[in-house]
Amino acid sequence: MKSKLLIITFICFVLGMQNYIVSAQTTVEKWKIFELTLTGPKTGNPFTEVEFNADFQQAGKIISVAGFYDGEGKFKVRFMPQAEGEWTYVTKSNVKGLNGKKGKFICTPALQGNHGPVSVKDTFYFAYADGTPHHSFGTTCYAWVHQGDEMAELTLKTLSNGYFNKMRMCIFPKNYSWNKNEPEYYPFEGKPLTEWDYTRFNPEYFRNIEKRIGQLDSLGIQADLIVFHPYDRWGFQNMDSVTNERYIRYIIARFSAYKNVWWSMANEYELLRSKTLADWQRYLQLFAENDPYNHLRGNHNARQIFTESPYLTHMSIQNQETFRAYEWRTNEKKPVVYDECRYEGNIPNSWGDLTGQEMTQKFWLGIINGGNVGHGETVLTDDLSDSAVLWWSKGGTVIGESYKRIKFLKDIIESAPAYLKSIPGGNSIYSVNRLSYNDEYFLIYIPYT
Repeated sequence: MKSKLLIITFICFVLGMQNYIVSAQTTVEKWKIFELTLTGPKTGNPFTEVEFNADFQQAGKIISVAGFYDGEGKFKVRFMPQAEGEWTYVTKSNVKGLNGKKGKFICTPALQGNHGPVSVKDTFYFAYADGTPHHSFGTTCYAWVHQGDEMAELTLKTLSNGYFNKMRMCIFPKNYSWNKNEPEYYPFEGKPLTEWDYTRFNPEYFRNIEKRIGQLDSLGIQADLIVFHPYDRWGFQNMDSVTNERYIRYIIARFSAYKNVWWSMANEYELLRSKTLADWQRYLQLFAENDPYNHLRGNHNARQIFTESPYLTHMSIQNQETFRAYEWRTNEKKPVVYDECRYEGNIPNSWGDLTGQEMTQKFWLGIINGGNVGHGETVLTDDLSDSAVLWWSKGGTVIGESYKRIKFLKDIIESAPAYLKSIPGGNSIYSVNRLSYNDEYFLIYIPYT
């Protein structure tokens, strides 16, 4: 009788555990994502009332990772292992059923094509975690994740051709010319356009974004996530400081385990009138202190280039004078990325009317002077309405001329010796500049006039 009672008790204990642990892997590839899912309370407000995180340990090293509520009673924690071998973990929570859950998994070697996250290398360069150089050839599709599956799949098909290896993209939806449609999902519970419960995130909204981050990663493309921007009709640019911090902690918990993530504090930070320089410094510090993987951090400007934080990892610049890259990196002792130097296009705005040749020249000038340059395309075809699909706003397909020439340059740089030294010939658009490697390899660019 006692033995039967013990068996019944054991079965009940195991079933009780299963009621909490929904899923967890036993093996994870290096730099990929381990995800633990537990069930917990649905009542009250799990976003604000439940504390949930986990400590991951290997060889005496402990990495603390914040978890998050994913709706429907599910609590998740994601972890990107950066060392092979066995890892153990234990959860911590103010809810008994989520606290003290233990487990382990094996981190296996990275497979071919998996180079890990990108970080700064030797002050002025970028490299993947396995030492492979990263030469940033980016593009901008601000609101591509908010256009639905059909348009997103077309964008990914375009990107699969290898033109670019970084995508600038907004987390919040965008309101601007040629981008007036409502998003499929909203980031908070509530009623559009402005009646939001900022204490309750909409998990479906963030699942959509992390799906796109993962798809970019499968193509070898960095996801440069724009945290705030001023082009808004929903009120998200004017959230209070408590809401902003809660939002930052939530996206760190959800997205930071993806190895291809970069953090961009803003698109045109000065135009967010509700935020001060102290706010931007605080946000950069929040990412630096709470992201376990120290992903790259930038802050994109409208007019005044942002330099005011020790937590800035690289210069994210809007300026058409890409030939000044050497000057900027020398002064700031950081890698320089011209994320916006005007766009190839034919729209009435001066920032979007470069020819393909002019766009290409900006790439050559920036790279030959030791920087990195980002592409953008604003080409209107037969549809002149505000619903026209421009690559820069919605994605889709590139139809200009510069992307082909940029890929030609990208192929040259990626086949050249690593970490070429910039030797400026002068600080002018007409200067003859060159890149070299140990006086054995030279790449010279003579600007057209």
